[in-house]
Amino acid sequence: MDQSQTLQAAVQEAHARSRPLTIRGGGTKTFYGRQALECDLLDLSGHQGIVDYAPNELFITLRAGTPLQVLEAQLAEAGQMLPFEPPYFGPAATIGGTLACGLSGPRRPYAGSARDAVLGMRILNGQGEILRFGGQVMKNVAGYDVSRLMVGALGTLGVLLDVTLKVLPRPSHSLTLRQSAAPAAAIQRMNLWAGQPLPLSATAYDGEHLYVRLSGIGSAVQAAQARLGGERLADAEATSFWDDWREQRHVFFQGDAPLWRLAVAPATPPLPLPGQTLIEWGGGQRWLRGFRDATAVQRLAAQHGGHGTLFRGGERGGEVFHPLAPPLLAIQQRLKAAFDPHTLLNPGRMFAAL
Repeated sequence: MDQSQTLQAAVQEAHARSRPLTIRGGGTKTFYGRQALECDLLDLSGHQGIVDYAPNELFITLRAGTPLQVLEAQLAEAGQMLPFEPPYFGPAATIGGTLACGLSGPRRPYAGSARDAVLGMRILNGQGEILRFGGQVMKNVAGYDVSRLMVGALGTLGVLLDVTLKVLPRPSHSLTLRQSAAPAAAIQRMNLWAGQPLPLSATAYDGEHLYVRLSGIGSAVQAAQARLGGERLADAEATSFWDDWREQRHVFFQGDAPLWRLAVAPATPPLPLPGQTLIEWGGGQRWLRGFRDATAVQRLAAQHGGHGTLFRGGERGGEVFHPLAPPLLAIQQRLKAAFDPHTLLNPGRMFAAL
């Protein structure tokens, strides 16, 4: 159902009354980002439907409130998939919320991020104006790619109405190998493999075992299996493992302790931190649990070419994302002023200053 006009009227009314809005689709990722302020709710859950799907052209256009389950079921019928393997964090997850949070799953280092999959968007800015950016194929995306700017902005720059995404064929063969490894050896192997012509589609390390998923044509997968070695997981076990890892159902993620996500250079050695660390994305993403000093964690991440985020739990009223350098913060503030000059859309959800 197309609710564009209803949503536009709601934003225009909020603009006229200077009433800030909390944007929500399925509500499965409300834990992410700073604690939302008390605002009027702009509900996108009814704004659903596939607008255009051209399997032969490898793109799909759909409304932002469309459930991920509906989207991926439609793609599966045509033997296709979203390249960035997004996490759901709940059955009500929508494509709009997924893109607003900018979240990607295990396939991200090998097939691209959520941002990489976006070809175009139609959005509502903070004044209730409908704007369109991008197109349906990459060659139509010229100049400053504003649609990708919306990915990961947590709705602070605009309300996503429609999105056009690049899709890919599902690989014909896939298998998962498990190897015992110490942390340093696991990181070294993941980085070594990344530089070789291997059909990698996911890597993960749980502190004892290194898991590698191979996906592609049968001959390439079999050749890579023989080359890498290790125990092959049964197909059902492999599917369950990667689903649980993506959805954070792995035992490491259980409990109420704060969860930290560190993005670092993939070859970064094991971090000098107490407790267990989960490693994925070829070594580029590290997960930590427990109450930790935010400044120390973020300084450590910066020393290794990255940044640190308080992903879940902890104090959500303060800053949870890595602090921006003053020049970057100034750019973000100018963007906010251009798209949402009265700070009506998800105010403070990303940074207090935005």
